[in-house]
Amino acid sequence: MLARILDGKEMVVSTEGPDILAAIQAGKNVWLELERKTAEADELLKALEIHPLTIEDVWGQRGQPKIDDFPNYLYVIVHGVGSAQKRTLELVEVDILIGPNWLITHDRDGLVSDDVGTELDHSPRLLVKGAPWLAHAILDRAVDRYMPIIDQLDSEIDKLEQDVIDRAGTPQGRNVLARILEFKRLLQRLRRTSIHQREILLRLSRGEYEEIPQDALPFYRDVYDHFLRVQDVAEGYRDLVTSCLDAYLSVQSNRMNEVMKTLTLMSTVMLPLTFIAGIYGMNFDPEVSPWNMPELKWVHGYPFALGLMAAVAGGILLFFKHKGWIWQGSDLAANRRRAATEAGTEHARKPR
Repeated sequence: MLARILDGKEMVVSTEGPDILAAIQAGKNVWLELERKTAEADELLKALEIHPLTIEDVWGQRGQPKIDDFPNYLYVIVHGVGSAQKRTLELVEVDILIGPNWLITHDRDGLVSDDVGTELDHSPRLLVKGAPWLAHAILDRAVDRYMPIIDQLDSEIDKLEQDVIDRAGTPQGRNVLARILEFKRLLQRLRRTSIHQREILLRLSRGEYEEIPQDALPFYRDVYDHFLRVQDVAEGYRDLVTSCLDAYLSVQSNRMNEVMKTLTLMSTVMLPLTFIAGIYGMNFDPEVSPWNMPELKWVHGYPFALGLMAAVAGGILLFFKHKGWIWQGSDLAANRRRAATEAGTEHARKPR
């Protein structure tokens, strides 16, 4: 554990439990960072009359944010974003205990405490103001870490929308579908966390707790506004990913219809040709059969049969063209591409 103690106008750093406890009892402003669970750290927390359940939560891992108000301190759990690699969101828990003249934090990965500690090393201004201002600085940096991840998701979802149009219904489409489902899981997890965390920040900004002074409330409201914007953007991305899934299924269905249409047209063209070939392939002998099959002994019968087949096939193809089923040119392809693009984005617009 590492404590920063305000001694007069200077900041003193200590790692000794008795010195830290003595500074707190003397009324000095103290920020204590808990790095890992030790017997000395547990003894110090018990000496500060921290509830056993709070100590258990500090050393454990909770999936959701929470806030508890105790007689001598306020306990807050928030989550910051560690990273979002390969469309998996790493949420890191930050425990904050706000006392009368002390602040205790447990930031397992140094997600935000390192930045605040560096700032204090240059100037103890926040430590002079007191624990609520230090807590605000930690909350503010935890919320600010969401924005780079949100910007990263923005570019990835843009690429996902284009891949839906280009690859749905192709052999590469399965990878696109897997990416869509991964994005849905990521944004759903972010939504579950952000709902609870937004409520906690709202309660802090309303001044419901004595540990937060009135002059600090505007700064806590600013943190709440920033997080609310993050949640709104994430909700917009969630709608976009849902629309991408709908567009994927629509484009895949359209391409499947194109394949079935092509096979149907080929079968329709070949059916009368097969009929003609079957008639002339029955090998009736006009000298034996009572029916005299035309062109069977004709020297030009073979070219006539081939010509008849070509004429029938050509007539069918011209009929299909007249109906607009084939040979529509590049304009039809461009229209279909444009329609698929609009189908993927008409139900949700990306927030900016």
